[in-house]
Amino acid sequence: MAKIKEIAVVASQTRLGDDVYSMWIKTKEITAQAVPGQFVDLYTKDGAKLLPRPISICETDKDKGLLRLVYRVVGGGTEEFSHYKEGDTIEVLGPLGNGFPLKAGGKGKKAFLIGGGIGIPPMLELAKHLPCEKQVVLGYRDALFLNEEFSPYGDTYIATEDGSAGTKGNVLDAIREQGLKGDVIFACGPTPMLKALKAYALEHEIECYLSLEEKMACGIGACLACVCKSKSVDEHSMVHNKRVCKDGPVFKAEEVEF
Repeated sequence: MAKIKEIAVVASQTRLGDDVYSMWIKTKEITAQAVPGQFVDLYTKDGAKLLPRPISICETDKDKGLLRLVYRVVGGGTEEFSHYKEGDTIEVLGPLGNGFPLKAGGKGKKAFLIGGGIGIPPMLELAKHLPCEKQVVLGYRDALFLNEEFSPYGDTYIATEDGSAGTKGNVLDAIREQGLKGDVIFACGPTPMLKALKAYALEHEIECYLSLEEKMACGIGACLACVCKSKSVDEHSMVHNKRVCKDGPVFKAEEVEF
């Protein structure tokens, strides 16, 4: 799959919650190739900020050539993006990384789609494409976002750290409280959540795919800034690691070590 770098046009942008924004951009070629679980690199207009910002793909509208990015403002780059309006331009590279294996969630399966924090957005595009029965479990610190958009695709369960909505605790607390069962797990979120889900999957002998969140630099596998520990030896570095941006961000749970 070819990587495409182009100047995209902002179609719309809305604020979803505290420092969380939803931006649709017009990029027909990248949208046409994108699959659930991939991401794009966005470049700021500040010449002092040379490295791009990786942002997961939340949704695609292939008919209109539109790509939706839901992100949290965490620094100067994303702060700049949050001020973009319809008609503004943005340099984008993508689609990047390997997405979720859709065949693992084929008809007849019962899948968990689990997102935590800013790992929630990529699960929405996955929910649209999996043909199997879906159970969506979303974890938040406090304020909710995107949760209502999952309801057309499956039963949705919420966990919040402060107990303000759904189960008080984390996504596994919600799964246990609701007595949920499944055949396969697809998840994206912070490392502690993914580590716990890997252990849960191994304990219950459930197939499990994890999308890792790591700080990135180049986004194409050249710089080794985003490596994670792995069971196998990487052919590029010749050590036990994987490049999250190139080999991932999606891995089968048993492939990675925490």
